[in-house]
Formats: sequence, C-alpha cells, structure tokens
Amino acid sequence: MSVFARYARYYDLLNRDKDYSAEVDYVRRLIDIHAPRSRSILELGCGTGLHACMLAEHGYVVHGIDMSADMLEAARRRCSALSAERAGAVEFESGDVRTYRHASSFDVVASLFHVFSYQTANSDLSAAFRTAAAHLRPGGLLICDFWYGPVVLKDRPETRVKRLHDDEIDIVRIAEPTLHHATNVVDVNYEIRIVERKTSNAQTITEQHRLRYLFLPELELHADQNELRLVQAYRWMTEQPPDESSWSVAAVFKKQ
Repeated sequence: MSVFARYARYYDLLNRDKDYSAEVDYVRRLIDIHAPRSRSILELGCGTGLHACMLAEHGYVVHGIDMSADMLEAARRRCSALSAERAGAVEFESGDVRTYRHASSFDVVASLFHVFSYQTANSDLSAAFRTAAAHLRPGGLLICDFWYGPVVLKDRPETRVKRLHDDEIDIVRIAEPTLHHATNVVDVNYEIRIVERKTSNAQTITEQHRLRYLFLPELELHADQNELRLVQAYRWMTEQPPDESSWSVAAVFKKQ
C-alpha cells in the first residue's frame, strides 16, 4: 500500500465527497447494536485520521495505524486541532495491518475504506484477521468494509474520470480498471494530473491499486480460523442485508 504515500497531500481532496461524519455515525450505530459498552477502538488503516478524530469527538479512545508516514503526519496535524481532552484520546502509529501488534486489547477493531480488500493474497487476508483477533477482548467486534464480489461481477468496473479543485490545485483523476477473474482481483490504474493554480505547474502521478472483491463464505472461513464469528453483514451505510445494489458491504465479526 505504499502508493498512498505518493498522494497523501491530495488524499482528502480526492475523497472530499465521502461523508465521513455519516460513516462515523454508521460505525457507532453498529457498535451500539452489537457491543454497546465499547469505548476503545483500534483502527487498521487510519489514513489521514478523519474517522479516528471524529470517533474521539464522540468519546471513544482510538489508536490508529497506517503504513504511510505522510498519512500519519496529516492525521497528527488533524488531531492537534481537537480539544486537549479529545486529542489525548487519539494516538497514531506506523503499522502494517498484517503484522502489527500492540500490548493492549480493544473493544473494537475497525478497518474502513476497503482496507481488507487491499489484502489480495489469502495469506495477507488471513494475517489481517489474525491482527484483528489478537487485539480484541472476548466479545469484541471487528467492523470492516470491502468490495462485495457478487455485485462487482454483476456491475463490472468501468473507467471513471473525477475532477476536483480547491483554492490551490486542480485535479483530474482517470481510473482504468482491469478485472482478473482467476484471483478475484481488480487492478485500478490511476493517472492523476495536478495543476497548481498560482503557477500552472503540473504534475502527473500514475499508480496502481490492487483490490480483491470478497465473498461472505471466504470471510467466514478466515474469521473462523481466527476465533472470530460473522455476526452480520450489511449493505454499506444501511442495516439491510447485502443485495445487488452496492459494491460495498460492511461485516461485523465478534471475538469468541
């Protein structure tokens, strides 16, 4: 996932159409349904810290990890804008979701924005489940979202163009996907053109994101191997079961 370090500066702008506040409310709702006394959260793949800081504002203690030093730097800057009490409830640390270990255990492990789909090999996916299980107290929750295989195969990935700007830069991002049936993987090839408004200086970044579309039976298998039980799967941002309307599904697992 080292590609993320290359555009950490533009990450929030590229994802400004994500409703982080609604997503945090959704995670809180899932916690309230399945483990309402939870207070501590380990976030695997925290990015620039938006989810973590918002969760802290709602009274959770959050420890976020990410592989990108640039992302973590941005997350710490964001955390510094919180009140002293809330900032003290958030920590960020460098870590790989496959190998990270912390001395503490947590009520919830959250992994959002398809981090589990970035674990494209069986060994990587299993390792991510092991990391979650290793940090959960008995009865604790793993909440993750992922690309949902049945819908990806029904609505094949297409080339998409995204245009964004702020006061400093204009961005045009072209995403060209290639689907690999044998491995259940989609290579998303990005060309990102950034133009600085004041100088007209331009930069083009090319990178590839590999994501695995996942199916509930394989997730249950990896979970079972790590003392986790699939409690419920939902169409993303709803409390309804997965169907053919959404690429993204949220799954809730409980530590046995």
